This record gives sequence, structure tokens and C-alpha cells, in this order.
Amino acid sequence: MDWNDLRYFLAVARSGSLTQASESLRVSQSTVGRRIAELEASIGMTLFQHHQTGYFLTDEGRGVLRHAELVEDSIMALERGAAGLDKTPAGTVRLATSENLATHLIIPAMPAFQERYPGIRLEIITSTVTAELGRREADIALRVVRPTRGNLKVRRVGHMTYSVYGSRDYVERHPVVEGEPLGGRHFIAWDDGHAHMPAAAWLAREHPGCKIALVASSLPAQIAAVRAGLGLAVIPDFLTVNDDFVRVIPSDRMFSAEVWLVTHADLVASARVRAVSDFLADQVVKANPELAGGWAEA
Repeated sequence: MDWNDLRYFLAVARSGSLTQASESLRVSQSTVGRRIAELEASIGMTLFQHHQTGYFLTDEGRGVLRHAELVEDSIMALERGAAGLDKTPAGTVRLATSENLATHLIIPAMPAFQERYPGIRLEIITSTVTAELGRREADIALRVVRPTRGNLKVRRVGHMTYSVYGSRDYVERHPVVEGEPLGGRHFIAWDDGHAHMPAAAWLAREHPGCKIALVASSLPAQIAAVRAGLGLAVIPDFLTVNDDFVRVIPSDRMFSAEVWLVTHADLVASARVRAVSDFLADQVVKANPELAGGWAEA
């Protein structure tokens, strides 16, 4: 059996979709469908039932899934071990982080990084969905939520505070209304798919009855809405330095989050992974006073 066939099988089993599987594998949908059909023919089993809403595992498919994940774990461990043997900082490193950290912290520092490490190619994955380091979806992650599972090396590299902001024009045009949530001003909120986000949880807990002006699925969209004068939003303080925003609720009445640099333990000895990790800790986070919180092993 070809390991690549199992990769296609796992991608479809986890996403329930040929489209999503093809995107994650960077191949066409027809290629994914063909490889699944070839796998089913080779083992003499029907692994998926195809419905209008997606691909669903059969009983036989669920049994194959358990074995495929064991094979995947073994191969990923082998790849991580091989990657950890490199002594020269060269090659590709995949970094998973949020869009705002990538845009405002990491990418501005890339010219200095490339000058120091010309042999390393950095791939940045921006998503609110956590990348799995154990499955090599990423080599390093910069996160505001500390992971609790997996064979991981975790380093605290900073501290992120949040406040509620509005544009100066919006705040002046909408004076405080006593007795109403957030003074009668409207709020820009996360959509239901991001209800787990700290800002969304805070708003639901502290101001469940506030008026919503706009619902958005990304922080850049929310910041743009604040700039446009649509309402208030919870924004990390370091992202507002260059904007004419007014702090409506200060950070000491809000919540904060540690910034964690996470690496799979098998990759700690890798020269290229260590180079990226040290650069992120020393050059990116520490270069922003708003995030300074010191770093420590944890």
C-alpha cells in the first residue's frame, strides 16, 4: 500500500470534502477522487459514502482510519527525527500564527531575518484554526493560547493586552448614554464560528445585551470597521499604536493573553527551527514594547 494513498484518505476523512482535501494537499479534486478510488479498489472496501453534504466514512472506513493514523504518527515521528538532525540553518520552516501577528510583527521583521538566514525559507500559515504540529502541518506556532496536549516545547515570549476602542470621530458623535451597555454605542463582534475567541467570550459574558453594528470573522476586518466609524471593538493594544483610536474600556478592566512560541519537541535540535524560534523571540516580540513581557521556558 502506498503511503500517499493514505494521505489522501486521511485528508478526505478529516475534512469530509474533496474540495477541502485538495486544497490542503495542493492537488486537484479529480486527483483526490482518483486516489481514493484506487485505494478502495486495492483493498476491496468502500471507505466513503458520498452525499450532497460531503463524504462520510463507512464502518470499514472508520476501521481503516484508526490504522492509517497509526501509520501517520510513525511516519511523522520519523520525519521530525530526521529534521532534528540538521546542523545548518537552511531549508523550509512552516510557522502557524494569527493574521494580525503575521502582518504586524513577523512580516515587518522579515528583511532582517532573510539577511541573517538566507538559506531559510519561511512559510507562514495564518488561520484561527490551530495547526497540528504533531502532523507537521507546521513546525512552529506563535499563539495566544497555550497548548495543553502533545510532545511540545513551549516558550512564553510576550504578553498581549486588550482594550475596547472606537475611532475618535465615532466616540465624539456618540456620547455616552447612561444606563445602557457600552454607553449606548454599537459594537463590532465576532461571528458565531469564532465564539471561542477571547474577545467574543468577553463580550458575551460582560455585555450580552449590547447593540451590534457589524459581525466579522477576522480581526483586520473589525479594525477596518472601527476606522470607518461603525462602532467599538476589542483590539489588542499593540495594533492601535498608529491609529487615532480612543480607548473606551482600558486593558486593566479587560483580559490579557500570554504569547507562546510552540515547537514540537523532536524539532528543538533542528538548526533552522531553532534559528526561527530565537529570531521570533529576540527580534520580533521584544522589538514591540507593547508586547514586552519577557520570555521564559515553560
